[in-house]
Amino acid sequence: MANTQERTAGSHVGAWRSLALGSTVVAISLNQRPALVAVGPLTPQLRADTGLGATAVSVLTTLPLLCFGVFALAAPVAGRRWGIDRTLTGALIILLAGIGLRMLPSVPALFVGSAVAGIGIAVSNVLLPSLIKRDYPLRTGPMMGLYSLCLNGGAALAAAGTVPFGSALSLNWRVTLGAWGLMTLVALALWLPRICTAGHRQISAPVTRLPVWRSKLAWAVSLFMALQSLVYYALIAWLPTLLTDAGLSQSRAGLTASIMSIAGTASSLLIPIFATRSTNQRVFVGVSVLGFLFGLIGLLLAPNGAPVLWVILLGIGQGAGIGLALTLFVLRTQSASAAADLSGMAQTIGYLIAAAGPLLAGALHDLTDSWSATILALTLALAALLATGWIAAANRVVEDELHD
Repeated sequence: MANTQERTAGSHVGAWRSLALGSTVVAISLNQRPALVAVGPLTPQLRADTGLGATAVSVLTTLPLLCFGVFALAAPVAGRRWGIDRTLTGALIILLAGIGLRMLPSVPALFVGSAVAGIGIAVSNVLLPSLIKRDYPLRTGPMMGLYSLCLNGGAALAAAGTVPFGSALSLNWRVTLGAWGLMTLVALALWLPRICTAGHRQISAPVTRLPVWRSKLAWAVSLFMALQSLVYYALIAWLPTLLTDAGLSQSRAGLTASIMSIAGTASSLLIPIFATRSTNQRVFVGVSVLGFLFGLIGLLLAPNGAPVLWVILLGIGQGAGIGLALTLFVLRTQSASAAADLSGMAQTIGYLIAAAGPLLAGALHDLTDSWSATILALTLALAALLATGWIAAANRVVEDELHD
């Protein structure tokens, strides 16, 4: 009887601990996109106040993506040196500092703050999949689904809620941007108690760095991450303008474009769950490619015919793409440490290439004075997305390939 009570009490403690850790993963994940996405809706106010041109604003929105790529390589090293838990604490503090800097009445501080926030997000981006692989070895699929869901949810929340929130409280654009730091403070408050009990725990043994850059499989995963990100960020940057040029009002175009992120939440949640239950993930590569393809074809042939349908299809493709890309970090490796190495490589390559997406999309439009060339170029990128995804989705792990 006593043993039964002890087991019951232990299971309750374990359940509460799992719930507490899950809530911290959710809180940190929700902070990975608002600092980036919130700039777009506030661009008219920002430009009117600072006098920045379109090129400068493009640099401002591209800067965090470049930081995602450059500092992703440092995250696995920091995780091995100080442990995942402490490194994530530092990343949240850095993110909060970057958000705070952007509130200062200074244009240089706006750019520096965006870069600093990008560094904090870069580290969290890389280490969260490794944390999930370490702490949820039997529930990797649902937790990766929850993680990618929160990425899309945070982006959708920032896209749809930034301007209404600032308007409702009569806040200027700097304070509105800074208000997203409150969500970071919540995540930090939930995370800090964990640090008190985590000690100096490392990612996993062995802690030697895996030479993922020599792996063809790792390159396939990285390029899949890069290409789906390139298409997504090009659409995030220019979809509202494309829809406006097609005849929609600015308010309707902005609302329609935000549906893409909302639609992506479902596929970003479900794809990792199903992907972890499959021997290979090629069918899910197809879901991403076809969603993007049909959405782009719709925008090319009839942009104002059924725009909501087109952005829903794009959202399904985007959610499936990012959900699968993140899940491949844990499926194509055997340990949490190796997952961090693959994640660091893939996100370095991924975001450096993705940063070119908005710039190239805008340049093609300016060169041809039409969105057709941009859409066709993104459609061609889908062929490469399918090819790299087909290789990345095979049932193998990087460690076996390197040891052959």
